[in-house]
Amino acid sequence: METPSPLEVIPFPHKPPDEQRSRSPEFYGFVAWTSTSVTFVLYVLWALLPDEYIVSLGVEWYPSREWTLLLPAYSIVVVLLTYFVYFAIAIARTPAFSDPSTFIDTKAHLPALDASQYFKRADPDAIPELYDIPIGIVNRVVYGPHRSQNESPNQANKVQGSPKTL
Repeated sequence: METPSPLEVIPFPHKPPDEQRSRSPEFYGFVAWTSTSVTFVLYVLWALLPDEYIVSLGVEWYPSREWTLLLPAYSIVVVLLTYFVYFAIAIARTPAFSDPSTFIDTKAHLPALDASQYFKRADPDAIPELYDIPIGIVNRVVYGPHRSQNESPNQANKVQGSPKTL
């Protein structure tokens, strides 16, 4: 006999028993679907039926027919403006590249400034502390030592001890 897999035994995510679950989302969904469908049918009838039929139904006042085009157009403009404002706020709140907050945040865990942290690694059984690497060390590893503005790349190569290029 084949043993069932754990996924067959315990469904994921676990659903509570039927008597404890609320059925209100089903009712809200049905009301939303029904009201949306009725509103759309009324909108289409208002847009397409001649005035005589609408008046014969007992409706004495209704908006001008130009709103059949203006409502969707205004809705599209509002959605586009919402996206535009969202992106504009995101760009406005983005710090400059020279701002330290682009690479350091309040949750950064930086190493201690004392030299004893390097002696901890001398013990082979030591577990190193977990911390964020400071951007200065990353830049030194990636780009090499700092050069002054008036120093040429060839002078920097001589200082580093790299072979001369032809």
